[in-house]
Amino acid sequence: MNVSRSFAIVGSLFLILGISIGIYMGGSGDHTLAPLHAHINLLGFTLMMIFALVYRAVPDMAAGMLASLHFWLHSIGAAVMLFMLYLLFSGSIAEDSGLMILMPLTEIAVLLGILIFAWNLFQNFR
Repeated sequence: MNVSRSFAIVGSLFLILGISIGIYMGGSGDHTLAPLHAHINLLGFTLMMIFALVYRAVPDMAAGMLASLHFWLHSIGAAVMLFMLYLLFSGSIAEDSGLMILMPLTEIAVLLGILIFAWNLFQNFR
């Protein structure tokens, strides 16, 4: 698995989604999804592209299992979190919905991924 390429590809897909939501909001005048738009562009695109560039610049970081674990934790955690935010902000589910139990789990997955990234960085960035 080329983790740098994987982060760049998934990050680009998040950018397309985030920009599409921004175009929808601008055209419709309905800015209900503005927090989702921001989360997609920052958590999905910006962070993933930073990860892609760091893994590309520091190949030792990309060589081990930590990089793959980081990719999957961040990708799945962010995707599910952003989908849940969409459901919440669009009014499809309420904050007291049983589905909202997934939110802390997705946040923990993203946090674990970032902690793994930091550990990998501290071990390999010289």
